[in-house]
Amino acid sequence: MAEPRRAPVARAVLQQCLSARLQVKAAEPGAAAEWVQVQRGLVIYICFFRGANEELIPKMVNTLLNVKLSETESGKYVSVLDLPGSLLIIPQATLGGKLKGRNMQYHNNTEKEKGMELYSQFVTQCEKELAANTKCAEAGVVVKYGTYGNRQVLKLDTNGPFTHIIEF
Repeated sequence: MAEPRRAPVARAVLQQCLSARLQVKAAEPGAAAEWVQVQRGLVIYICFFRGANEELIPKMVNTLLNVKLSETESGKYVSVLDLPGSLLIIPQATLGGKLKGRNMQYHNNTEKEKGMELYSQFVTQCEKELAANTKCAEAGVVVKYGTYGNRQVLKLDTNGPFTHIIEF
């Protein structure tokens, strides 16, 4: 008999990119909007659900940075670490939405404070992994990230809608 499937505690959507630009702070009177930008690499949208904890972070980082989604000039697929490519990490609470009637509900998402903590740990772990990877360090790739809890504007240049969802 098959084991019952447990509900996911996190969801990530991966999108390869040629470049991406994310507004992390809206313009205010007397101050221009603030943006972060990456060149070729991977955009990771991430959402944590109730039940997610710190033990999940290393598994998520290992899986997402090693999945072979980036196409080389020869047509071979490699991980963002092997490319090497940059990361743009975007917190995306809407990934936890469920349709009820005609409205979306987000009752399964983790509490804001817990989500912020997990997001921060995820970003830090990704930065460490890219810094420790010789190819990435030599290529000067970067990790940029969005602001947790804020609506943000994204400009994305991609060589195809090559989007994947991974649940943990």
